[in-house]
Amino acid sequence: MTFPKFFAVRASKIRPFDPKTHSLLGIVILAWMALTGTGLAHEVRPAALQITETTPGTYEAVWKQPAVGDMAIHLAPHLSSRSLDKAPTTQSLEPGKVIKRWSVKGGASLDQQTLSIEGLPESVTDVLVSVTSPSGKTITAVLRPSAPSMVLSLSGPKGLATPAYLRLGIEHILTGFDHLLFVLGLLLLVGTNWKIIKTVSAFTLAHSVTLALAALGLVHVPSALIEALIALSIVFVAYELIPRPDGTTTLTRQKPWLVAFIFGLFHGLAFAGTLSSVGLPAGGTIPALLLFNVGVEIGQLAFIALAISVILGLRRASRYLPAGYAVLSHYAPAYVIGGLASYWLIERTIAAVVAT
Repeated sequence: MTFPKFFAVRASKIRPFDPKTHSLLGIVILAWMALTGTGLAHEVRPAALQITETTPGTYEAVWKQPAVGDMAIHLAPHLSSRSLDKAPTTQSLEPGKVIKRWSVKGGASLDQQTLSIEGLPESVTDVLVSVTSPSGKTITAVLRPSAPSMVLSLSGPKGLATPAYLRLGIEHILTGFDHLLFVLGLLLLVGTNWKIIKTVSAFTLAHSVTLALAALGLVHVPSALIEALIALSIVFVAYELIPRPDGTTTLTRQKPWLVAFIFGLFHGLAFAGTLSSVGLPAGGTIPALLLFNVGVEIGQLAFIALAISVILGLRRASRYLPAGYAVLSHYAPAYVIGGLASYWLIERTIAAVVAT
């Protein structure tokens, strides 16, 4: 049977042309293109530099850099006084990151020094910087490949810190392609109606709870296991997207908010993994945690708004699409999302087994 005849036969066994399902196919194809363009990788985890100055010229610097096994890209912090150019006082390798510490005594004051990150312009990651002066003033900032340096202005009046954790939360969710794919699956499952608000709210509530518990050190689950469970959650949602020939309605379709809440607990633990890699500022744990969570929600809502806009746009354009692709519009979303998530699941399960 030739390819066109196959689809002609299959199309006769399903519902007629459905603009909504064509719209869903379109949004999934766009997501697939975006995901493959980024190498189908995990989200990019930031590096972090925390410096605490007790007296002018005396400070502790902690550098945390993401790593895969014992391998990490070349990134190195530098101060204009060159105090961090020396070998670190201690260096250790922890799961998923390299940690270096410097103890500087009798050096130049941090105020007005220039901080730069060697290798950052050639990378695709960010660096979260937190510097505390002897007076207790803390400044936070995010250094990026396009802006790899900053001047440490610590002598000015104490004020509100730069909302670096808010920006970090937004960037984390928008580069967390597995999280976005799960949200996309929920959107395709529920549709563009008011039920999506209840579903997303349940997801938000769940991941906010576990994010706070894990970030505060009250709950600890191996990151490799969490990453595998997140991939499993996407596979589950993809399976639920498959049309049932007998027209039965599963519990997931009846109560999608329940599934969103259960799997949202796992996603919150993954969000906390980013915070654990950069750390929370001393004396500002709760505000930083709140800002990060708000940033995640802003990024998530922006993605949902964009996805809905694309779906509605494709619905308007559906009249120009060939009806012969109706069968694809029913099955492609489930298989595209499920195939990608299955790849992640296998990859991450192997990583979790190796890590144990």
